[in-house]
Amino acid sequence: MRLRIQDPFPGVAYSLQNKKSEPVGQVIAGDAPIAFDVPVRVAPGPKFQGDFVRSEGAVRRFVYIAIGEQAGQSPSAWSRRAKIDIHLLPAELLERALAGEILKAELPGKAKDGGPACATLRPIGDWRVAE
Repeated sequence: MRLRIQDPFPGVAYSLQNKKSEPVGQVIAGDAPIAFDVPVRVAPGPKFQGDFVRSEGAVRRFVYIAIGEQAGQSPSAWSRRAKIDIHLLPAELLERALAGEILKAELPGKAKDGGPACATLRPIGDWRVAE
């Protein structure tokens, strides 16, 4: 999966967060979009597996993007993380993922409070197959 933040908060660190809540792949945002390629295995069911796949209950599966101090930036004015749900992906896209294609989501970077977007983020538009 590819998670692309369209308008990240400049000067702030972003990273993936693994199952141990450790930052992985820190990037300091500039004025351009940033992207993270997240290795996720999709098995029939569907079942989502991988070092970055987190769970809540029997069904909900998601990936965290850590921001600021959560991403290992110290000091930082921000300590946030964004939750990107993957369990709601449409069946036709999951079939393409099973065939080895990369799924992509465009994500917002700014929150209503003027800081980096956090909590559960909804993709801008629909998930799609990456070019």
